[in-house]
Amino acid sequence: MPEVISTLIVRELKALEPGSNGRPFTSLLVLKKLAAKTASNGNPFYSLELGDRSGSFSCTVFNDSPVFEALKAAGEGAVVRIEGKVDFYQGRFSPRLAKAVALAEGELGVPGLLENLIETAPENHEALWTEFQTFIDSIKQDELRMTVRGVCEEIGETFRWSPAAIAMHHAYRHGLLEHTTHMARACKALLPLYTEVDPDLAMAGVLLHDTGKAIEYEGTLATRRSRRGILQGHVVLGYQLARKHGIKARLDPERLERLEHIILSHQGEPEWGAAVYAATPEAVFVSMIDNLDAKMGMVQRALRQAGETDEFSERLPGLSSPLLTRKISSPEQQELL
Repeated sequence: MPEVISTLIVRELKALEPGSNGRPFTSLLVLKKLAAKTASNGNPFYSLELGDRSGSFSCTVFNDSPVFEALKAAGEGAVVRIEGKVDFYQGRFSPRLAKAVALAEGELGVPGLLENLIETAPENHEALWTEFQTFIDSIKQDELRMTVRGVCEEIGETFRWSPAAIAMHHAYRHGLLEHTTHMARACKALLPLYTEVDPDLAMAGVLLHDTGKAIEYEGTLATRRSRRGILQGHVVLGYQLARKHGIKARLDPERLERLEHIILSHQGEPEWGAAVYAATPEAVFVSMIDNLDAKMGMVQRALRQAGETDEFSERLPGLSSPLLTRKISSPEQQELL
């Protein structure tokens, strides 16, 4: 088995200054996205995303590139050894790739290799799962608690490692568990402020709102949508899970309808994937917490991946803006400026 040579990780690559243009580099990366497109002149090209545990970057590869066919043969989810030269486009790291070699399956067993390539939630996933269980136990209404428990018993293992998205927020292993647990923390903290919201129903809605994503997404190194994910989507899949286990737990029709409505409306807007607008106190409450944690998840990830000298992140689509990543100066530091 060949030894993995020392490589630059994504964080190191993105920390390079534009003055480094032309500098050769080698990196071992996951081909996370490979989208075939056609230029205005009719020539095909690939829009691709490459990444490792420390982050990811996008670049374009045209059909006359020496790596075009190699990437096509490798496909999404492959681990590829990339050789290229540093380049920037509109201030964003966008390298010129010169060589791409996909690692064979036998080479993936190098100790520590996959751990360095797969981005994971920053919090310990076992601790998150234990905390998640306490939130289920906090639901006092028996049939509602049994409904949540039933869904989690059906999808639990997949739910624990699934990402919460392909790209937008918490888009890494255990991201769905992290996102949901963070929402449950926020739910518990905010419930005393909004006495109009039924606590049990709100907590159940938080815990189940994205469970359909455990079915919608698949893939080990690169996340993609499954057949059911494409044909139905996580909102409908989550609704089906809640209805199935709500009926099995003999949850009363009123609560079941309201729980289903939380799941169907949690995306907020139809253009964002909601089946309906939120129309109950609990649905509005859960939808707002979901939006808050999704956006703050984007913020947290951008801050984790920022270089020490970075002032702004790249543009974050979910925020429609770059994020100011430079830490605020202390009064002592400001006096020195």
